[in-house]
Amino acid sequence: MNINLQFLGAVRNVTGSSYLLEANGIRLLVDCGLYQERELRGRNWEPLPIPAHTINAVLLTHAHLDHCGLLPKLVREGYKNRIFCTSATSEIAQIILLDSAHIQEEDAAFKKKRHEREGRRGPYPEIPLYTIEDANDCLPLFSPLGYEEPVKLGSDIEAVFYDAGHVLGSSMIKIVIGIGADQRTIIFSGDIGRWDKPILRDPTVFSEADYVVVESTYGDRAHQDPAKVKEELTEIVDSTHRAGGNIIIPSFALQRTQEVLYYLNDLLIDDRIPHMMVFLDSPMAIRITEVYRHHTELFDQEMKRRLRHHKSPFDFPGLKMVQTVDESKSLNHIIGTVMIIAGSGMCTGGRIKHHLVNNITRPESTILFVGYQAAGTLGRHIVDGTKKVRILGEEYPVRARIAQLGGFSAHADKGELLRWLSALAVRPKRVFVTHGEERVAEDFGTSLRQETGFSVTVPEYKTKVQL
Repeated sequence: MNINLQFLGAVRNVTGSSYLLEANGIRLLVDCGLYQERELRGRNWEPLPIPAHTINAVLLTHAHLDHCGLLPKLVREGYKNRIFCTSATSEIAQIILLDSAHIQEEDAAFKKKRHEREGRRGPYPEIPLYTIEDANDCLPLFSPLGYEEPVKLGSDIEAVFYDAGHVLGSSMIKIVIGIGADQRTIIFSGDIGRWDKPILRDPTVFSEADYVVVESTYGDRAHQDPAKVKEELTEIVDSTHRAGGNIIIPSFALQRTQEVLYYLNDLLIDDRIPHMMVFLDSPMAIRITEVYRHHTELFDQEMKRRLRHHKSPFDFPGLKMVQTVDESKSLNHIIGTVMIIAGSGMCTGGRIKHHLVNNITRPESTILFVGYQAAGTLGRHIVDGTKKVRILGEEYPVRARIAQLGGFSAHADKGELLRWLSALAVRPKRVFVTHGEERVAEDFGTSLRQETGFSVTVPEYKTKVQL
């Protein structure tokens, strides 16, 4: 049996997730993600190492842009087969891809205009990576599946999606190749969620696999105790309210925004924070929140109980959904403290940049980060303590309070990753550590070897291995 696995992204970095699996004449692409780190964005423009039309199926773990964001480009390059994922992932990915295409077009036009004005050329082409038309072309290819519903991808290849507990609809994918005794099982972890987190169920664990491709985003640290999230969020809201500033939250539209609303709702119900206006300034996050409303079957028991008692965190007094650009601009004229939740989570685009421009120079305001900030992103520069930032072509001094809450993370931390892998009662032939910054992936690989005795590899970009 000839099985080859090539690592096309999310190796020694945390975006651009993509793996090419070739077995018995079938080519499968697991994820097709966008690179978001500034120094790696050039890879988004590179062609695949194989013709897109020769890929038999795409298997999508979840709808985050770093896992699905290059699908329109793949389709434009000739891919015409099915994109398998869960129903919730299908709905959310379509929202995210259309939004991304809109941003690609806007950014290309903005860069071209600015570069013409400045008499220079930028490091990337002044054309969109893909267009809204490209995104629309890939939507009919989505083929939703239920959790634990097998799908045949060839006479002797089967894939099954399991709940990853990371974001709504997120999956771990088990691929079984071969028949009877001559079988190989490969598990792609996708992004692994956390135990006992709000809204979603716990991640699935497995007892055996021949090969495992595992993420390592937070493989070098322990997350903040979730019980402390409310305490720190309370302090941030209280102190910013007293100072008369705004609380600006760059947030991912998928899962992170919904968790922020969950905690805010709790604090407001308990009367622990000042009652203020909370603006969700992200049409995409608003649409995704609607997907949450009609996929309640994916919620954990506590969330279902809240809904039965009419305590939805997606609908509380003071919460306003901001749809239009004019509504978004009007937020800058409100007197008094407000909270604005806007995308994107790493400050790489979207309405958050305009809110940063209006608040990052104000000592009384707080910029609150609730998600991972990849190396090279604007969000990472701010979190790392830079004194000046360039936003929308202009430089601004950083005078606002910068805060970060780690307890919101939807990724498993080091202990939780080891917990997930330790459930394997049968030692795998090899574990591939991916989706982590280089030092983090290496450190986690070392810890995994020491804790379990597993054979562990941290692959390089475009590495191809025979399984």
